[in-house]
Amino acid sequence: MKISIINGPNLNLLGSREPQIYGNTSFDSFFTTLQQRFHNVSLSSFQSNIEGALIDELHRNRKDGIQGIVLNAGAYTHTSIALADAIAAIGLPVIEVHISNVMAREEFRKTSYIASKCRGSISGLGLEGYALAIQYLISTNPVHAGA
Repeated sequence: MKISIINGPNLNLLGSREPQIYGNTSFDSFFTTLQQRFHNVSLSSFQSNIEGALIDELHRNRKDGIQGIVLNAGAYTHTSIALADAIAAIGLPVIEVHISNVMAREEFRKTSYIASKCRGSISGLGLEGYALAIQYLISTNPVHAGA
């Protein structure tokens, strides 16, 4: 199974950005852990601070045979109808992930333009949310279900 993890703005700063909210682990370090944990899955990772690059990556995933996407759109979650449209257009299962509990933060973070286009959302469980999203995608893939 091929799963893509797509991270939006400022997630390249994980490990040093507001550690009281996002923790002390860089995404690159955590990605290595995910690859070891899900060694039977082909995982790829992409990060951009640019909305259009995230949309292009979603489109590329459709063409590249990706079977599921874990998307942390960062602040674009709360602003981007274009990302929502791209998720709807590609026809792949997408799980929305947020490291922090967005419902316990500022009021504007409680609105997600992408949630209704995603299969599900995970929020507030730290980096473990990525692993839970991967596990869900594996369990709902007809080839891997029950594995």
